Amino acid sequence: MFDNLLPALALMLVLEGALPLLLPKVWRDTFARLISFNDGQLRFMGLLSIVVGLIGLLLVS
Repeated sequence: MFDNLLPALALMLVLEGALPLLLPKVWRDTFARLISFNDGQLRFMGLLSIVVGLIGLLLVS
């Protein structure tokens, strides 16, 4: 499991860096909207992200 952890983290950084590199205005606008959310909305977005990620992992493994 730990053999895959560093490549997974590296891939995450590549994917997260793609939007600010390719579409900086879209990224900035999206980030501005995110910081205006209250704590409950941010927690829900985090939970949704985790659930979608886990479903994706289940589908590819």
